[in-house]
Amino acid sequence: MMQRWLMGLSLCVCAALLGTGRLGLAEDAAPTPQGDGEVIFADDFQGPDLEKGWRWIREHEGYWRLRENGLEIHAEPGLAETVRNALVRPLPDRDRAKLIVEVTVSNLTPPSEQYEQGGITLYNDSKPVFKLVKERIDGGLYIIPGRVPLEGNRVSLRLVLTADRFVAQFRPEGQKDFRTAAEGSLPAPKNDEISIQCYHGPTDAEHWIRFEKFRILRAAP
Repeated sequence: MMQRWLMGLSLCVCAALLGTGRLGLAEDAAPTPQGDGEVIFADDFQGPDLEKGWRWIREHEGYWRLRENGLEIHAEPGLAETVRNALVRPLPDRDRAKLIVEVTVSNLTPPSEQYEQGGITLYNDSKPVFKLVKERIDGGLYIIPGRVPLEGNRVSLRLVLTADRFVAQFRPEGQKDFRTAAEGSLPAPKNDEISIQCYHGPTDAEHWIRFEKFRILRAAP
């Protein structure tokens, strides 16, 4: 009897550990349910390395780092077309499913430059075609697109994507629900990639922007 009881307890413990992911899952295991959908990729930037599948556009070594469960990038001068240390990865086909991309953004140094920004960029056929960012404009902080005023530093960004549309959302730290900043149309999918990046930083100071809890989800039906 005792042996049978111990065997049953062991199976229950293993099942519980699998449920929390502590026993590990194969890379091709089924997506994990979470909130509004199924997580199909996640990177908590726990280090010492990035998860597989990322690549850098114009990497500037020494100007990015993994630290305390976050990716920190030095915001250098530049434009969308010349940004350095843009971290990108292939995006699943939004023709087949509604996708959600999430990341949390905060500034380690208060932004001081016009258009200094950090957040999510969508690349379509190797060109940046859309961004959802926290941006300094005329002395204030805003969510772009939509130019929605933002109070506080740490904010979660959520980009909802379909074959031809986007919904740009944000949630300031301490708030429960996401708010919609803007909605609009997108070009048809073509070798899509998603990026986290920052630019328009100052030339004479080190401004670092921190990214945490990156997720790509397949939206619930």
